[in-house]
Amino acid sequence: MFGGDVGLLSPVSASPLVAALTGDRAVLAAILAVEAGWASVLEKAGLAPAGSAAVVASAADADRYDVAGIAVRAQGGANPVIPLLADLRAQVKALDTDNLGALGAVHTSLTSQDVLDSALMLLARNAVAMLLADLRGITTALAAFAEQHADTLCVGRSLTQHSLPFTFGLKAAQWFHGLAAAGRRLEAVELPLQTGGAAGTLAAGTVLTKGSVDTPFDLSGNLAAHLGLASAPGPWHTNRLAVTSLGDALAAVTDALGKIAGDVLFLSRPEVGELAEPRAAGRGVSSAMPQKQNPVLSVLVRSAALQAPNLAAQLHLAAANFNDERPDGAWHSEWQAFRQLLRLALGAAGHLRELAEGLQVFPDAMRRNLELSGPLLLSEGVSAAVAPLLDERDGRNGKQQLQDMVDRTLQAPSPEQPGTYRRLLREAVPAEALSNERLEELLDPASYVGQATEISRRILAAFPDFAGYDESAGAGRALPAGTTTETDLNGVTRG
Repeated sequence: MFGGDVGLLSPVSASPLVAALTGDRAVLAAILAVEAGWASVLEKAGLAPAGSAAVVASAADADRYDVAGIAVRAQGGANPVIPLLADLRAQVKALDTDNLGALGAVHTSLTSQDVLDSALMLLARNAVAMLLADLRGITTALAAFAEQHADTLCVGRSLTQHSLPFTFGLKAAQWFHGLAAAGRRLEAVELPLQTGGAAGTLAAGTVLTKGSVDTPFDLSGNLAAHLGLASAPGPWHTNRLAVTSLGDALAAVTDALGKIAGDVLFLSRPEVGELAEPRAAGRGVSSAMPQKQNPVLSVLVRSAALQAPNLAAQLHLAAANFNDERPDGAWHSEWQAFRQLLRLALGAAGHLRELAEGLQVFPDAMRRNLELSGPLLLSEGVSAAVAPLLDERDGRNGKQQLQDMVDRTLQAPSPEQPGTYRRLLREAVPAEALSNERLEELLDPASYVGQATEISRRILAAFPDFAGYDESAGAGRALPAGTTTETDLNGVTRG
């Protein structure tokens, strides 16, 4: 018995929505939509019998066809269009009870690559529309976090180590930036129709339109409009920029989603505890450890981000090997990578949207982790302000002296380090040169976050269409439903 792939080993994209948009039946429906659309265009141009488009449209119901059988028979012609056309023609013949000659409207002057390329572009158009809706849901939630947590202090990390004071608002804004930029790139990708004919010369179309007011280019433009695809200046059988551009844009989206997921995975570790995924019954469970609450949304998103680059590379590998005027093998190797990229991006965006709209933030834990490095975290700012006051003392410049203080501080037990650093600074600089008030200001993390707030504002302002502002409410924005901000829950294990 034939069993279809339902995503058992790809949980990130195993959903009814993803299947409906990208599954085998969706591909079949897209192929049939192209054929039905072409019949409509031909009839309107007077190149097919009146009434034939309605017959073809009735025959182009995907539920009439055996997807599994077509898949097996596709081996005979190396693509699914050929066996489907045989079935479509049989259906049209059976439904043409008035002998309209509707068969003449089926596939006339097209080739199988025209139909499948156009069908995959149509499939992508529908999937990208849903993907962009999810991306805007995510970016709206992230923009809200950026504004709400503009002053929420946390620690910045560099090469796995504490670096400088940071804000969670800026972290959320940077997440937003990566995803909004990727979304804008995805929006800009054109999805063109393909109608080149057997060798990309429109020869059959030229014969078809002889004596007509319409040219083959008119027919192509009309079909593109009918299907909601872009018109191409000419056939692109072996110029695969349309495919690789979409693949690159989808990979960029999964890159941005993966960055967010990777950060959440780290920040939700119990020993870090700064964030937590939204909880749901049965989610995050372990088969062996009842106490665990695994961040599975982030795990699934990260799995997609790790797969997408190779799929995009496969599209480029295929594109570089499209030989002659119609290719052998390279075209066929493109289909699965193309569809899998759509599936992964859709699945990952859906999971990340749920995560972003329900993300739990724990400012107390952020402050606790920030304070692990104590005043040493402010060494850069201290150096800029204090080094000039110490220059040439004992024949050493100020930066050398301050580095010695840091080294001596790090040799002290951790609990003693904050007091040690303050004492060494106070002993090194006379009070008349550096007041106690000024010293404490230099050691206050809130005083050394630079332009964090302005950077966040500028990022959000650069992508207003992704920031989710409610213009009727002015500059304000309500938090998305389910978004929570809580103080740290002492004693609760997360992750």
